[in-house]
Amino acid sequence: MITQEKLKEILDYNPETGIFTRLVRMGQRGKVGDVVGSPHNEGYLVVRIRGKSYLLHRLAFLYMAGYLPENQVDHKNGCGTDNRWLNLREVSNTCNQQNCKMSKNNKSGFNGVSWYKQTGKWLARIKINNKAIHLGCYETATDAAIARVEYEDNCPGWTCNFQSANRVKLREMGAI
Repeated sequence: MITQEKLKEILDYNPETGIFTRLVRMGQRGKVGDVVGSPHNEGYLVVRIRGKSYLLHRLAFLYMAGYLPENQVDHKNGCGTDNRWLNLREVSNTCNQQNCKMSKNNKSGFNGVSWYKQTGKWLARIKINNKAIHLGCYETATDAAIARVEYEDNCPGWTCNFQSANRVKLREMGAI
């Protein structure tokens, strides 16, 4: 496992841009000054150091805080390649799931909102501590999303959400 001292010998990190650059030549292609980070299959950036792959957002923690987080590192704005220090925070798995992006299979346009065929209305739900909570049925998907955001705001079990996709979309629409 790499240490902060060794990391700072081989890579430089700019906390304002989130970019890592090489301080030493690494391999045949890695020149001093090169920006490092290749796309990872989950949308993050990764670098290989001495045969081991590291996610750059985790290395940012090692570089800035002196340790590799035991928990997950959350990108507050949801962009997995934005490794600026102010965009990163260490969180639990539960907390990180609360800040997840919308599924590509989503039909309503909002997290936790789905069409409920039996009532012909939009159903709002939320899951906290592996327990699904029914928030009601609404005439529009927007109304259901507003109900969910209001629940998030008042729920003590929903403390980790930094900027939910629903809140961002509703603001853009002028609904909240």
